[in-house]
Amino acid sequence: MIRLIVRRVLQGIPLLLGVIVINFILIKSVPGTLLDVMTAEQQVTDPAMIAKLRHLYGLDQSVLMQLLKYIGSVLRFDLGFSYRQNMPVLDVILTHLPATLILMLASILLAVVVGVSAGVMSALRVNTLWDTLISAAAILCFAAPSFWLGIMMIIFFSVKLGWFPVGGMETIGANLTLWNQTLDIFHHLVLPGVALGLFYAATYTRVMRASMLEVGQMDFVRTARAKGLGGVRIIIHHTLRNALLPVVTLLGLQLGTVLGGSIVIEAVFSWPGIGQVLFDSVMSRNYPLTLGVLVLSSLLVIVINIMVDVLYLRLDPRIRS
Repeated sequence: MIRLIVRRVLQGIPLLLGVIVINFILIKSVPGTLLDVMTAEQQVTDPAMIAKLRHLYGLDQSVLMQLLKYIGSVLRFDLGFSYRQNMPVLDVILTHLPATLILMLASILLAVVVGVSAGVMSALRVNTLWDTLISAAAILCFAAPSFWLGIMMIIFFSVKLGWFPVGGMETIGANLTLWNQTLDIFHHLVLPGVALGLFYAATYTRVMRASMLEVGQMDFVRTARAKGLGGVRIIIHHTLRNALLPVVTLLGLQLGTVLGGSIVIEAVFSWPGIGQVLFDSVMSRNYPLTLGVLVLSSLLVIVINIMVDVLYLRLDPRIRS
């Protein structure tokens, strides 16, 4: 397992470097810079000051030289300086990262629990009314865009019924204890977590159903039944454990897309995460912050995929050989 982790880390280093280069080139190909935005907003109008700021930010250098300097700063764990927030990029990201991680983990946990449970139930009751209802619900949640689902949930559960807040992460101005603050955050988290998690839950439901039906026809499951093992033991220790492998693979691949989906949900629910910061940095041409978010998200995906490989070894010891 240690050899696997080391090998995956060594493979992730050039992958991360490639992501940095591609993102840097794509961003530099977009017209406009921070100075153009500042000029349009009439923050800076003096041509001499604009030329001085261009030299200060290194915008007067070639793209290759800017890229090399940026790679060197990333190797020193320096993601640059955010001109908009007037603070280092890493500090800006760390300030908003907890909110995004809470939303991502809550939606993924909901998606895995609901998707796996619904897929197992659908496979155990295949070609019945339960199977039809679960499949129809999965198709509906998969087809509905998460932002549309979030807006509909706000209208129904927040505006009409008043059960949940319209947006935000916590009640502003409330002087709460730690436990009550946790409950308040959870109360605000329900709608955005469900809106983001239902889409992925639908995918896991379909994959889990197909995997359960496939594993259930294999020889070792038939042997377990012939030996007289109980149905629950066969499902948990034989069928479910092997059927989880495709779901784990899909989970590792989709965790990167969850970050992209959370950006949209954060905008709908005014969730103070990285999504709003990234959107503002793109609109204001604050490219150091944009690159910093992309670099850290790529690093997060690489780390999560290494964890998925380790989990694979725990679920299926045959992979070790």
